[in-house]
Parts: sequence; C-alpha cells; structure tokens
Amino acid sequence: MAVADTRERWGLILAGGDGTRLRSLTRRIAGDARPKQFCRILGSETLLEHTLRRVALTVPPDRTLVVVTRPQERFYAPLLADVPPGRLVIQPANRGTSPAILYGLLRLAAMAPADPVALFPSDHYVSDDEAFMMHVGAAVEAVRMRPDLVILLGITPDSPDVEYGWIEPGEAIPTEGPSTPWRVRRFWEKPSLALAKGLLARGCLWNSFVMVARVPALLTLIRSAVPDLYRAFLDVRSRREISEEHEAIRGLYAGLPSMNFSEQVLAAAPPNLAVLPVKGGVWWSDWGDPHRVLATLARIGVHPEWADRPAAMPA
Repeated sequence: MAVADTRERWGLILAGGDGTRLRSLTRRIAGDARPKQFCRILGSETLLEHTLRRVALTVPPDRTLVVVTRPQERFYAPLLADVPPGRLVIQPANRGTSPAILYGLLRLAAMAPADPVALFPSDHYVSDDEAFMMHVGAAVEAVRMRPDLVILLGITPDSPDVEYGWIEPGEAIPTEGPSTPWRVRRFWEKPSLALAKGLLARGCLWNSFVMVARVPALLTLIRSAVPDLYRAFLDVRSRREISEEHEAIRGLYAGLPSMNFSEQVLAAAPPNLAVLPVKGGVWWSDWGDPHRVLATLARIGVHPEWADRPAAMPA
C-alpha cells in the first residue's frame, strides 16, 4: 500500500543522461539514438513514464521536479507536456549527475527550502513499485525526525556486480519510525570482482542512488564535497525569473566538466550519510547496459517484440 501522508515532501527525477552504453538496444527499440529514459523498453511506457508513475505513489505530481537536458527536447517534450515550467529543470548540456542534482536542488530550495526531497534516477527497473516507494516513505519519515541525515536506499545484492556502487553499513541509527537506517561505514564505487565478492559476503548493499534528505542537508553535503561547483552555482540561486536563470545557467554549463555524484560526493562517506535496506522481496536493477536489461527481461519472463528486430544502423 502506498504511503498516504504526502505533506511537505518533494521528488526530483534525473532524466538528463545520454544513455550511451544502452544505445545498441535503444536503436533497436526506437530506431534512433534517443537516451534510454525515453525508450519503451518494457511495455507501452518509457522508462521516464514508469518512473513518474512510481514516484507519484508517494510524492504528489505537482511536487515533482524533472531534470532534463535541452538537446533531448524532442524526446522529453511529449512526455512532460503537462509539467509546469517551474517543475522542469532544463540543463543546457549533460555534465554528469553532480551538476544535475545541484541545479535541481537550487530550484527546489527557492520553493521549499527545508522540506524533504527524494531523488530518483529514471532508468531503473523495480519489481514492486508500491513496496519500493513504501521504503522511500519510511526514509522521508526518518529525515523528518533526523534533519541532518542523507539516506540512500540500499538493495540486497544477488551477485558480486562490479558496475554498481556498494554500501558498507555501520551501526544502526535509532529512530522512532517503522524502519531502521544504518550509518554508512564506507562507500565502494565499482569495485574489482575480488572486492565485490568480499562485499557480498560481508552483507554489503548495492547503492540504488535513490536518496532522501531535507534540502539543506543535501546542499550542505554537496558544498562540503565539491565547494567549487557549489560556488559556481550561487549566482543561479539569485535569479528570480526562470528566463534569467536559463541565461545564467547557459554560461555556467559552458565551462563545466562532467562530474559524478557517486564518485565525488558519496564516496567521501560523510558522517550524516545513512542507508536504509530495501526489504520485502523487492528486486531492482539499474539498466545501465544491454546485458543487464536482457537479464532482467529473462528473469521476469518477458520477451518484447523489439527483441526480434535486427539492430538499427547508426544515423
């Protein structure tokens, strides 16, 4: 059952990636080089539409922001036609997850400076949306009681995957909520196979990259880990009109390098970083490469029509 109490919570969906590693499949599915979040890989909905529907179980759609990238407008515009302009965060270019998250948070901070927010990638498979979002709701309640925490949802692994980020839990954090978050002892980004086997044996978790925190806690985390990036965005924060913001952000992005949030922010494992294990038999997969997508479809017994098409030639 979805969480009923949605007061003072927001969602931030990341949908600005290029999806280059999945391009061999997306060309087969859509006939062009569109990023994976705009593809109908499973059923009649795109991955972005799946994500929007999942997030809406716990976060009201009018409190959900979507971060996209301007060059992909022809793909996202039909899917997000009903999203108000203030809820659509348009990057001039893809510069990785750190700028995307910070830009979205600064937009949100102008509307809800202290509210909880849940961050979601738009390219994941989740076997049970309601059960997964119940864990998101539990994390929201935890950060209501502990405003300093940044909580990651951790997935129980079934293999020593070397492409995922891994979370090593530390001690439990006492709260009065229905679920117990744990301190993050260490974050391991894309370990070697030998290390991944050891992490699996020690009961470590996959990082789903779904994060829940109050807006100030996330901004403080970013400011501490990547202060230069944070300072570069300060001018954007002062812009009151969306048109002014867009002008400022174009100049900023023109000089930004690509920056990865997991490697540059989470890997530091700050003391207020926590993990909430996802329980209840929820199976999850990050569809970052074709092998993982095909393995998921085989596991759930789905053979989509596009699987029998020949691969499309690059345009």
